[in-house]
Amino acid sequence: MNIYVSNLSFIVRDEDLREFFVEYGEVSSARVITDKATGRSRGFGFVEMPDDEAARKAIKELDGGTVDGRAIKVTEARPREEKSNNRSYASKW
Repeated sequence: MNIYVSNLSFIVRDEDLREFFVEYGEVSSARVITDKATGRSRGFGFVEMPDDEAARKAIKELDGGTVDGRAIKVTEARPREEKSNNRSYASKW
């Protein structure tokens, strides 16, 4: 299951994010999303756990928890929406 974690402190790194979840089960990956230009954390990340039951338990227990003085939000990640480059323009003709 893919898990979305938001409101992370800007000092949280991938390894820290993994540690939050590993006590609930195997973590396939943990990644804090960073700004491409600055390399600075954007304050959210994703954790992948292969065991859905363990992932649900982690979500339930970690959601609303405090990390570095910030209440984090932990939910099941939604599929990424595709961006459309097709803009509708009213024809002048």
